[in-house]
Amino acid sequence: MSSIATDGAVAGASDIVVNGNISTTTHVAGGDSILEYFWSAGLLIKLVMIALLISSIWSWTVIITKYLKLKRLRADADYFEESFWSGAPLEDLYKELKGAVFDPMSNVFCSAMAEWENFAGSHKKDELTATKTLERRVDRAMQIAIRREVDELEKGMAFLSSLGTNGVIIGLFGTVIGIFNGFKVIAMQQSASLATVGPVISEALVTTAMGIFVAIPAALAYNQLSDSISKYISRLETFAEEFGAIVSRQFDEQ
Repeated sequence: MSSIATDGAVAGASDIVVNGNISTTTHVAGGDSILEYFWSAGLLIKLVMIALLISSIWSWTVIITKYLKLKRLRADADYFEESFWSGAPLEDLYKELKGAVFDPMSNVFCSAMAEWENFAGSHKKDELTATKTLERRVDRAMQIAIRREVDELEKGMAFLSSLGTNGVIIGLFGTVIGIFNGFKVIAMQQSASLATVGPVISEALVTTAMGIFVAIPAALAYNQLSDSISKYISRLETFAEEFGAIVSRQFDEQ
């Protein structure tokens, strides 16, 4: 009888330990959602999480907006170049576009044509000095137009670059704060058990995960978008050189 009672007591103690572990595990597993980690985290870690979340939303906004814009600009450039090289008089194309410029390449063309008309109207075409001056002014007008378009295209790219470089560091900052809080918990409770510091460390590691989640898409998108923007800018500069050659050739013929 005594043996049976002892076995029963051991079994009961074992059940208590097992149930205690299950309870602890269930508590930790139950808090593995980002929202629960957020609400249980300290103020500073919450601020880091909020900053990363806002940065992620803004970066995806920039990424999607830039991607769609570049796709549209490439299509517009194809349409403009088809019209430009169709053989129609440039004056007719200018009259059609100057009231409704719809893409950077058209803007470069219209800027050059406007400079051409304004300057050529007050100078004789057979004056060599005036001709060279006009060529320079047309080229300058196109370069200014390209510079403005470049500035517009590069808006938001510095943010993506910074986020791709520093997103993980911001997440690690939250992790360091969380680990520091974990040591404070150990000091207060005089216990270094997993049940004591586990939830605090888990909250801290979530910020690193968020930092990685935010930084990687920003870095990849920055590289891809930078390459696409560089190719488009090169296309604008090539068109400017070709148009400058056309202007020079027309004056030589005259």
